[in-house]
Amino acid sequence: MSLALALLLPFAGQVGPGGALPQAPIEIHHRKPQPSQEPSLPMPQAQTRMGNCLALAQSDPLAALDIADGWAKGLTGAAHAEPKHCQGVALSRLGRWAEAELAFREARDDTPVSDRAARAARGAMAGNAALAAGSADRALASLDIAHTDALSAGLTQLTGEISIDRARALVGLGRLDEAGIALAEARANAPDNPQAWLLSATLARRQGKLEEAQAEIEVAARLLPVDPEIGLEAGVIAVLSGRDEAARLSWESVIAAAPGSDAAKTAKSYLDQLGPPPPPSGK
Repeated sequence: MSLALALLLPFAGQVGPGGALPQAPIEIHHRKPQPSQEPSLPMPQAQTRMGNCLALAQSDPLAALDIADGWAKGLTGAAHAEPKHCQGVALSRLGRWAEAELAFREARDDTPVSDRAARAARGAMAGNAALAAGSADRALASLDIAHTDALSAGLTQLTGEISIDRARALVGLGRLDEAGIALAEARANAPDNPQAWLLSATLARRQGKLEEAQAEIEVAARLLPVDPEIGLEAGVIAVLSGRDEAARLSWESVIAAAPGSDAAKTAKSYLDQLGPPPPPSGK
């Protein structure tokens, strides 16, 4: 049996009555962005100054930061946007999230209003960096502007991706109903994004909507079968629904898929709390 199929099986059979959870539920959290990941917008080719700077930011962010800093000096307006964008990418690679947020926000502000697509992408990056820096309120401010720009540019996929991060920010601010609306928009505009379905399942579970959570986690698992976060959440939903064996299989799949990871350690702690499986019944 393939690992992907093995991971899908625990999710496929999760239907059953309610039950008790032996541990604190997993919360919606922000997965810190990988610096190489950017919104769904075409990026410059490597032969351009911007393309060269972005490429260097992936391999040597400190060198790229020096180049972007020098490039930005003396520039204003639209000419200032590209070096600030590259600064933001390099700072993200270095984990300097608050500085990256500021660089992306400046890049967005220097981008002409007529270029809604670039403004949306840079605003989304600013919001994502703010989330990684732990500032949900600043993140939401940037993401709301980016959302409007993405809608105006007709960028459906990017609109959905921004909605996912808007939901994270709204959860961080305790505005769960609004987060649910944002995630519904994310599922509509980015239906192939497993994070939209995972976070929807987590939010539904937190609100006690277990049938809804189950349906959404199954979609997430189909889209991304080998994912520890999905496996952890599927197990929590299963055990809350009284399906301890399905929960056990989900958490065991996390350990098999990512041995030694933080997710595997969490899964192991959940399994320890769940206890050993019951002995087979005799006839």
